[in-house]
Amino acid sequence: MLAKKTSKNQLTLPKKIADRFPGTDYFDVQVEDGAIVLRPIELDRIDRVRDKLVKLGITQRDASRAVEWARASER
Repeated sequence: MLAKKTSKNQLTLPKKIADRFPGTDYFDVQVEDGAIVLRPIELDRIDRVRDKLVKLGITQRDASRAVEWARASER
């Protein structure tokens, strides 16, 4: 099966694949041995991560700054 990447870097999973993961809206994305690997994750896991970020006082602005810092460090 093929999935085409759009100009906005989006992929649509083929229906036959998506149907094997009913109720799954989120996937962990990794690169392993040059391949993109998607692993379904439970929504409650995401909620736990979000709750922890809130408890730690980490905001979206903090995350954006961290990404900017990391990208600047690559140069």
